[in-house]
Amino acid sequence: MRPRSIRTAVSTADLPSTRTAETSLRSVRSALHPAATTPELWAGVHLSEFDPAQGLERLATRAQRFTPRVSLAPPDGLLLEVAGSLHLFAGVTGLRRELMEECLSLRVRPVLAFAPTPLAALTAARAGQMLVITDLAQLVGQLAPLPLDALRWPEETRARLARTGVRTIGAVLRLPRAGFARRFGMTQLAQLDALTGRSRDLRAAFQAPVRFRRRRELDCELSDQGRLLTELVPLIAALGAFLTARQCAVMELECRLVHRQAPPTRCVLTLAAPCADEQRLAALFGEHLNALRLPAPVRACELRADQLMPQLPPGRCLWQPGEHGGEAGEPSDGLIDRLRARLGSEAVHGLSLRQEHRPEGAWIVTRPPPVRARPATRDRATDEPCGAGPQRPLWLLPAPQPLAAPDGLPRRRGTLRLSSEPERIETGWWDGGEIARDYYTAVDGQGVRLWVFRERTAPHGWFLHGVFG
Repeated sequence: MRPRSIRTAVSTADLPSTRTAETSLRSVRSALHPAATTPELWAGVHLSEFDPAQGLERLATRAQRFTPRVSLAPPDGLLLEVAGSLHLFAGVTGLRRELMEECLSLRVRPVLAFAPTPLAALTAARAGQMLVITDLAQLVGQLAPLPLDALRWPEETRARLARTGVRTIGAVLRLPRAGFARRFGMTQLAQLDALTGRSRDLRAAFQAPVRFRRRRELDCELSDQGRLLTELVPLIAALGAFLTARQCAVMELECRLVHRQAPPTRCVLTLAAPCADEQRLAALFGEHLNALRLPAPVRACELRADQLMPQLPPGRCLWQPGEHGGEAGEPSDGLIDRLRARLGSEAVHGLSLRQEHRPEGAWIVTRPPPVRARPATRDRATDEPCGAGPQRPLWLLPAPQPLAAPDGLPRRRGTLRLSSEPERIETGWWDGGEIARDYYTAVDGQGVRLWVFRERTAPHGWFLHGVFG
């Protein structure tokens, strides 16, 4: 006889009894949704005497070799869903032993507990009880003797329950649900439901940081930079495919050149903006390799990118540069990267503004140059301020130069013509660098725009402080 196929619709009239109907419906659900009836088993890891400086994420990354479903329970806990991994480690006993050895290798002493719900496993581990509960029907009975402090409820809530004689989980589960919610809130009631499996406890899965590492063994030892770059091209192409698949970019890239009898040579490429262009990265590495002195021939190359950044598409303006307020031109990140590759990182620096009224202290030198942030979409109608601020020159002199003023007006290649209203700056009285000046925009006899000021205190001298472009 041919086997009858499973139907999604089952009529109770075709079945001899109610029990048979329930059994058939359960089998249909299991056949259609096998994962829905698969029980879960969670391992709760409580890290006693844990140093947060070591990083909980480091242990979570190592724990992913047991199961892909790892969740963080900061500041001192981990959760692992291990139902599908038990057959790989000879059951709960083998998994407990392997997980304990993994924690001890990181010099961390854990308390492990297993339960059908994540909060139950974590609560038992926090209480110091190494329970193994695999049946949901036995969950409440095993958790009942545990102290209420293991749930880590607010101190005020635990104190109020203690005054009424409720000090264990079993005692709080015996309280009327409506009265408990009215007196202590729905948050604690929801945690009790998640603890006992009455409601689903959804945990965010931990995602280990993505990094790129690729090594290439050379057929022969090389000391020529040009041939080394040729050997690096496949690694850079693999990096480009890796970044494209994840829509990421890099800000820093490291190449390690391995020698036979010398420490590896590190070639670090630091970029001014996130980049995923293979050709650009290869060209910059070529510049770095040309300036590199190798202590010995190279036998292997390794390319590393430990920090990835989201790659955003380049912003484009609707108008052409210079048309209807279009952007002035392309960013200069490529120029900055080439200059740093050829001249060295110390030869190129950036400028940043400071909250300072004194012109000579309103900027600082930054190394490396600041990362360019993409400008936000601006509203052309409201972008400009209501009143135009005073203009400042880009070129400031290292120190103000005194100007002659025989008749009260400053002179430099002739009498200067003041073309702006005065900008008064009086500040610095709190740190010993007090100034009191009136700044003007002036034009000399050859049409050069200058930035000059007159001291407000005697002898009221004139000084040249900057030149406009």
